[in-house]
Amino acid sequence: MDGTGLAPAWAVALENSALGAFVRDSFVLYPIANLSHIFGLVFFVGSIALLDLRLLGYGRRWIEAAAAARALTPVALAGLALQLASGFVLFSADAAHLWVNPVTRIKATLLALGLINAIAFRWLWNARLATWDEAAPAIARAQAAASLAGWLAVAACGRLIAYF
Repeated sequence: MDGTGLAPAWAVALENSALGAFVRDSFVLYPIANLSHIFGLVFFVGSIALLDLRLLGYGRRWIEAAAAARALTPVALAGLALQLASGFVLFSADAAHLWVNPVTRIKATLLALGLINAIAFRWLWNARLATWDEAAPAIARAQAAASLAGWLAVAACGRLIAYF
């Protein structure tokens, strides 16, 4: 047994949907979605990593925290949008098989926690970033460190799915 009998009905339905079949049967759609997912990863995790490192104090002499956030947030959001769209396309082709993989569920959980952390960070600290360079709160620095570690873990899980 391949384990897909353990998949929830929504995953089986998505895999058996017209979208799932179209992605599986297309000669170019899956590779394009895969490349788009990698490009989204570069833009999203790359800009988030730079922002988190700046919020942790790296580059303090070169760029203010608020300026870094203004410059990098749009890139991160574009990368996230590309990741979510391409990830859904990739997932739809093999949803039942992927969902029974524990690494997929770990990735999904880490993704949700990362988004919650990002929203909480913006809600709690965005208005205070202008004063960040003088005295960054320890809890906010801990959130930035958790963000950096969490998004790298999401990326690692994405690569590890193929091996479990």
